[in-house]
Amino acid sequence: MDDLDRKILEALQYDFPLSERPFDILAERLGLDADLLWQRVQRMLEHGVIRRLGASFDSRRLGYCSTLAAVRVGPEVVDRAAEIIGRYPEVTHSYLRDHEFNIWFTIIAADGARIETILREIRTALSLEASDVLNLPMKRMFKLDARFNTR
Repeated sequence: MDDLDRKILEALQYDFPLSERPFDILAERLGLDADLLWQRVQRMLEHGVIRRLGASFDSRRLGYCSTLAAVRVGPEVVDRAAEIIGRYPEVTHSYLRDHEFNIWFTIIAADGARIETILREIRTALSLEASDVLNLPMKRMFKLDARFNTR
Protein backbone atom coordinates (compact mmCIF):
# COMPACT_ATOMS: atom_id res chain seq x y z
CA MET A 1 0.00 0.00 0.00
CA ASP A 2 1.41 3.36 -0.96
CA ASP A 3 0.53 6.89 0.17
CA LEU A 4 -2.18 7.23 -2.48
CA ASP A 5 -3.90 4.04 -1.30
CA ARG A 6 -3.79 5.40 2.25
CA LYS A 7 -5.39 8.68 1.13
CA ILE A 8 -8.08 6.75 -0.72
CA LEU A 9 -8.82 4.56 2.33
CA GLU A 10 -9.14 7.61 4.55
CA ALA A 11 -11.51 9.27 2.08
CA LEU A 12 -13.61 6.09 1.86
CA GLN A 13 -13.86 5.84 5.65
CA TYR A 14 -14.29 9.46 6.67
CA ASP A 15 -15.64 11.38 3.72
CA PHE A 16 -17.70 9.06 1.50
CA PRO A 17 -20.28 11.15 -0.37
CA LEU A 18 -23.94 10.18 -0.54
CA SER A 19 -24.44 10.68 -4.24
CA GLU A 20 -25.45 8.89 -7.40
CA ARG A 21 -21.78 8.98 -8.51
CA PRO A 22 -19.77 9.02 -5.27
CA PHE A 23 -16.49 7.90 -6.87
CA ASP A 24 -16.54 10.85 -9.26
CA ILE A 25 -16.87 13.20 -6.28
CA LEU A 26 -14.13 11.40 -4.33
CA ALA A 27 -11.82 11.48 -7.33
CA GLU A 28 -12.31 15.22 -7.67
CA ARG A 29 -11.68 15.77 -3.95
CA LEU A 30 -8.48 13.72 -4.15
CA GLY A 31 -7.35 15.32 -7.42
CA LEU A 32 -7.46 11.98 -9.25
CA ASP A 33 -8.91 10.60 -12.42
CA ALA A 34 -12.08 8.67 -11.52
CA ASP A 35 -10.90 5.60 -13.45
CA LEU A 36 -7.62 5.55 -11.51
CA LEU A 37 -9.50 5.85 -8.21
CA TRP A 38 -11.79 2.97 -9.13
CA GLN A 39 -8.82 0.81 -10.26
CA ARG A 40 -7.11 1.41 -6.91
CA VAL A 41 -10.28 0.57 -4.97
CA GLN A 42 -10.80 -2.58 -7.07
CA ARG A 43 -7.23 -3.69 -6.42
CA MET A 44 -7.62 -3.17 -2.68
CA LEU A 45 -10.86 -5.19 -2.78
CA GLU A 46 -9.15 -8.00 -4.71
CA HIS A 47 -6.25 -8.09 -2.23
CA GLY A 48 -8.54 -8.09 0.81
CA VAL A 49 -7.39 -4.68 2.07
CA ILE A 50 -11.04 -3.60 1.72
CA ARG A 51 -13.57 -6.30 2.62
CA ARG A 52 -16.71 -4.42 1.70
CA LEU A 53 -18.08 -1.04 0.74
CA GLY A 54 -21.51 -0.19 2.00
CA ALA A 55 -23.68 1.48 4.54
CA SER A 56 -24.24 0.23 8.08
CA PHE A 57 -27.77 0.49 9.37
CA ASP A 58 -29.11 0.23 12.91
CA SER A 59 -31.24 -2.88 12.44
CA ARG A 60 -33.05 -2.35 15.77
CA ARG A 61 -34.29 1.07 14.65
CA LEU A 62 -35.55 -0.57 11.48
CA GLY A 63 -37.56 -3.03 13.59
CA TYR A 64 -35.33 -6.11 13.34
CA CYS A 65 -33.95 -8.42 16.02
CA SER A 66 -30.39 -9.65 16.10
CA THR A 67 -28.21 -12.10 17.95
CA LEU A 68 -24.69 -13.39 18.13
CA ALA A 69 -24.76 -17.18 17.81
CA ALA A 70 -22.22 -19.97 17.89
CA VAL A 71 -22.09 -23.69 17.27
CA ARG A 72 -19.77 -26.37 18.56
CA VAL A 73 -18.90 -28.79 15.75
CA GLY A 74 -16.11 -31.26 15.13
CA PRO A 75 -13.32 -30.31 12.70
CA GLU A 76 -14.64 -32.79 10.14
CA VAL A 77 -17.98 -30.93 10.03
CA VAL A 78 -16.73 -27.31 9.91
CA ASP A 79 -17.06 -26.87 6.13
CA ARG A 80 -20.53 -28.43 6.05
CA ALA A 81 -21.64 -26.34 9.03
CA ALA A 82 -20.36 -23.14 7.43
CA GLU A 83 -22.23 -23.98 4.23
CA ILE A 84 -25.48 -24.65 6.10
CA ILE A 85 -25.17 -21.47 8.21
CA GLY A 86 -24.34 -19.44 5.09
CA ARG A 87 -27.58 -20.51 3.37
CA TYR A 88 -29.59 -18.09 5.51
CA PRO A 89 -29.83 -14.55 4.15
CA GLU A 90 -30.38 -13.40 7.74
CA VAL A 91 -26.81 -14.45 8.63
CA THR A 92 -24.74 -11.33 8.10
CA HIS A 93 -21.33 -12.92 8.65
CA SER A 94 -19.67 -15.90 10.25
CA TYR A 95 -16.18 -16.81 11.29
CA LEU A 96 -14.17 -19.75 12.57
CA ARG A 97 -12.62 -19.43 16.04
CA ASP A 98 -10.13 -21.49 17.97
CA HIS A 99 -12.65 -22.09 20.75
CA GLU A 100 -14.91 -24.83 22.07
CA PHE A 101 -17.71 -23.11 20.15
CA ASN A 102 -15.84 -22.83 16.89
CA ILE A 103 -18.22 -21.20 14.39
CA TRP A 104 -19.65 -17.82 15.40
CA PHE A 105 -22.18 -15.85 13.37
CA THR A 106 -24.64 -12.99 13.60
CA ILE A 107 -28.28 -13.17 12.63
CA ILE A 108 -30.52 -10.21 11.87
CA ALA A 109 -34.16 -11.27 11.40
CA ALA A 110 -37.66 -9.88 11.47
CA ASP A 111 -38.25 -11.14 15.00
CA GLY A 112 -36.98 -13.42 17.74
CA ALA A 113 -39.15 -16.29 16.54
CA ARG A 114 -37.36 -16.27 13.18
CA ILE A 115 -33.98 -16.33 14.95
CA GLU A 116 -35.10 -19.32 17.01
CA THR A 117 -36.32 -21.08 13.85
CA ILE A 118 -32.98 -20.53 12.09
CA LEU A 119 -31.02 -21.83 15.09
CA ARG A 120 -33.30 -24.88 15.40
CA GLU A 121 -32.94 -25.63 11.67
CA ILE A 122 -29.14 -25.34 11.88
CA ARG A 123 -29.08 -27.57 14.96
CA THR A 124 -31.27 -30.17 13.22
CA ALA A 125 -29.31 -30.09 9.95
CA LEU A 126 -26.06 -30.67 11.84
CA SER A 127 -27.54 -33.18 14.34
CA LEU A 128 -26.42 -31.03 17.27
CA GLU A 129 -27.61 -31.08 20.86
CA ALA A 130 -29.22 -27.91 22.20
CA SER A 131 -26.10 -27.40 24.34
CA ASP A 132 -24.00 -27.21 21.14
CA VAL A 133 -25.70 -23.99 20.02
CA LEU A 134 -25.37 -20.60 21.71
CA ASN A 135 -27.86 -17.77 21.25
CA LEU A 136 -26.43 -14.57 22.73
CA PRO A 137 -28.85 -11.68 22.07
CA MET A 138 -27.56 -8.20 22.73
CA LYS A 139 -28.33 -6.83 26.17
CA ARG A 140 -26.52 -3.52 25.82
CA MET A 141 -25.17 -1.76 22.73
CA PHE A 142 -21.51 -0.83 22.54
CA LYS A 143 -20.83 1.14 19.38
CA LEU A 144 -17.26 1.02 18.15
CA ASP A 145 -15.79 3.31 15.53
CA ALA A 146 -14.56 0.78 13.00
CA ARG A 147 -12.48 3.21 10.97
CA PHE A 148 -8.75 2.61 10.81
CA ASN A 149 -5.79 4.96 10.79
CA THR A 150 -3.83 4.16 7.64
CA ARG A 151 -0.62 5.97 8.62
